[in-house]
Amino acid sequence: MLQNWLKPLNASLRKSLEPLDGLSFGKNIHVFGTSFPNLQGVRVALIGAGDKEANAVREVLYRTTYPFPQGAVADLGNLRRAEPSVLIPVLFELLSGNILPIVLAHSDELARAQFLAYQEAKSLANLVVVDEMLRFADPDSALAAQSVYTRLLRPRHPQLFHFGILGFQTHQTPADRVDLLYENNFDALRLGKSRAAMEEAEPVLRDADMLAFHLAALKQSDAPGVENPSPSGYFVEEACQLCRYAGMSDKLTSFGIFGYHRDHDRDQQTAQVVSQMVWYFLEGFFNRKNDFPASTDSLTEYIVDFRQLHYQITFWKSARSGRWWMQTPVASEQKHQRHYLVPCSFQDYQAACREELPDRLLQALRRFGG
Repeated sequence: MLQNWLKPLNASLRKSLEPLDGLSFGKNIHVFGTSFPNLQGVRVALIGAGDKEANAVREVLYRTTYPFPQGAVADLGNLRRAEPSVLIPVLFELLSGNILPIVLAHSDELARAQFLAYQEAKSLANLVVVDEMLRFADPDSALAAQSVYTRLLRPRHPQLFHFGILGFQTHQTPADRVDLLYENNFDALRLGKSRAAMEEAEPVLRDADMLAFHLAALKQSDAPGVENPSPSGYFVEEACQLCRYAGMSDKLTSFGIFGYHRDHDRDQQTAQVVSQMVWYFLEGFFNRKNDFPASTDSLTEYIVDFRQLHYQITFWKSARSGRWWMQTPVASEQKHQRHYLVPCSFQDYQAACREELPDRLLQALRRFGG
């Protein structure tokens, strides 16, 4: 069924695999070439949405090392048409088969299609975006190019449980859009704050079902191959750290990288950046601790008493990874059970012991009516 929407890698790209070292990435994955690969045992699938850009990334990625499980990654080639109507059923079928898709997309607009694949599954989902601004505007206005998330956020899509944005820059984001984020108790972490403490982004990414990473969030010096590059943004090392955090999240089931324009690139620099981001995402993915708390069996409970408010908050710590969660009061809402433990940090727990709570956790409590 998948091959109806996908086309194999071209012959020249397949031929470039021949001289590669036996330990290289390209020699250890399943590739859609003359025939569609057997997906038994495959846990992650690469998909291109824009032949020129996706193939440029592959040329670099295939030459990297492959320390991951043999045959656990497949490259399923490129979409026959880089359109939402093609991407959505591909993602839905992979998600239904418990295969995590990694989308390499030319168009930023396809990020919305990544979310709509979850609509087909009819489950509430958390979306986290990494971008320099919130792409929200009237679709009919002159700023229509910034409207990727408009129809998800206003009105709020019924399948969108939570939304978060990392790396947005205040000078790029009008105040009314920032207000929209806070009014809805969404997560919003500015570029400066996240760069000063990258670990603050980890709980936000750990709570995501999907990550949409727009390359405009990176500095022009590191990733020139975007439509409107900016001198400010994340360095490539920081982008790779965010991708590794996302890969380690047991909850996250899809990853998209959007906005690469090969015609604007120089010396394959942006292709190399995207390749590294994919590689570090996979490193995180194959080092998952499987401690997402579907149950609390492997977690240690800590109850913090807010004496002045006559209120208690329960925290949980994983014995496997040392990661922390805060419990929210949603025992009566079955549809919220996947979200009732909110990722947090040890610093958040320490703040609670001082009878303080970070804004992010206060917003989480408000989302559940706590």
